[in-house]
Amino acid sequence: MPHLSIPSATLHYDEMGTGSPIIFLHGVWMSSRFFANQLPYFSRTHRAIALDFRGHGKSTHVQTGHTMPVYAQDLRNLITSLKLKDVVLVGWSMGAFVIWDYLDQFGAENICATVIVDEAASDFKYPDFPEGVLDFSTLCGMMSSLQTDRKTLVQNFIPSMFFSKPSTSDTEWMYDEMILMPESIASAVFFDQSVRDYRPVLTKISIPTLLCFGRDEKLISLGAAKHLQESIAESKLVIFEKSGHCPFLEESERFNQVVGEFISTI
Repeated sequence: MPHLSIPSATLHYDEMGTGSPIIFLHGVWMSSRFFANQLPYFSRTHRAIALDFRGHGKSTHVQTGHTMPVYAQDLRNLITSLKLKDVVLVGWSMGAFVIWDYLDQFGAENICATVIVDEAASDFKYPDFPEGVLDFSTLCGMMSSLQTDRKTLVQNFIPSMFFSKPSTSDTEWMYDEMILMPESIASAVFFDQSVRDYRPVLTKISIPTLLCFGRDEKLISLGAAKHLQESIAESKLVIFEKSGHCPFLEESERFNQVVGEFISTI
């Protein structure tokens, strides 16, 4: 089982194939398992890697370091340890925040392109950023629910990620994956990622960026997608008509094709 040991955690990752590397980065409370439809496809021509952030999936559930800057440092440790060059980073939801924090801390050294999947520059509705998902009241309510009734919160959250209601079997494995971590970690990382604001970082990005957004707006709006497109110079926006927050699951074949075509042009 591939893993990377660093001073404060052991990070699990799945890996398939050889060639130029692609690293898939999951959302908050999720894991590498969500990219099960991507690794086999991209491993045909690339070294496809899906990382579990600390506290998530099969990585160790350490109680410290659950901030976007530390997650970005963990990603840096993975890239450095595996001696990866010309990496394509694919960040879904919170994974996009980790990408932007990585670029802010370390620049684009060893990174040749990014793919951002259904995330806004911030999840928080700042006074000058209506595209955010959470206002203060909603954030407080979710933080409370994480501590008092996480089961119901997660059960209600899963269908909000999809254009069409997922099957019972899919809902079950996603639920199981999302409650692996203790509530203390779930709360810490959710708060940190929810109040981050990466608008100042976007205008500094100069590497090719593909933006993949679902048409359904139960979570992230298309206004957020257009804001990214206007802010990131070398960006292209693709809308997935039959998807919500997870186009790589709902429209896997098209998603893989679109990302593959984008990478081939770099």
